Amino acid sequence: MELMAGADLPGACAMPRVVVFDFDGVLHRGDAFVLFVRERYRRAPWRLAGLLLCLPWLVPLLLVARPRAIRALIHIGLWGMRPARYLAAVDAFAMRRARQPGSFIREGLRTLRRHQCAGARVIVATGCETTLAKRLLEELGLPDVEVIGSELRAGWFGMRAHYHNYGPRKAQALARAGLAGWHVAYTDAAEDLPLLRSAAECAVLVNPAPKTRRRLERALGTRLRVVHWA
Repeated sequence: MELMAGADLPGACAMPRVVVFDFDGVLHRGDAFVLFVRERYRRAPWRLAGLLLCLPWLVPLLLVARPRAIRALIHIGLWGMRPARYLAAVDAFAMRRARQPGSFIREGLRTLRRHQCAGARVIVATGCETTLAKRLLEELGLPDVEVIGSELRAGWFGMRAHYHNYGPRKAQALARAGLAGWHVAYTDAAEDLPLLRSAAECAVLVNPAPKTRRRLERALGTRLRVVHWA
């Protein structure tokens, strides 16, 4: 299927084509925010001590309320970090990560740039925290890519998880940004089915696990294109 072909969307005659990319697993190899938080733990051993103290209630929480447990892990990892310190840590992490071989999926980045060169409006819709995803893209020479991601907010004891842009929330966030639809969507996750369903031209599944591929093929049929990127 030719991804550069035109397609009709509401208002398409007056607007450029819209192409949406997931970030982790499509452009970035691995979960960028998880890697960032892990680094916070490694660089401050006292955070690990705090984590150990919380394990008696964290382990059961992971079994019955995983999202709440993950938020707690984030809060401990970012404990004491005010916005300015958080931004400085993100900058340093992004610079290091962008220079680590194998950190990014080359064909994904090449595809994104091809869409840009063709005049498309490219948006990254991701569960990664917005500032972190933006800084990583900037380090790769992509400062003009729009990012709609997860959000943190400053609390009494440091930065805290505020909004997780995950699964159906991605399509909802794009709608709040004024998008009635998009032409092409790229993801590696079955949870992004709403994102793929709203792609007018083509839904692209990147490097999928067999279970994910089967699930999305059942849901989307011949509209789904599967690619394997290095």
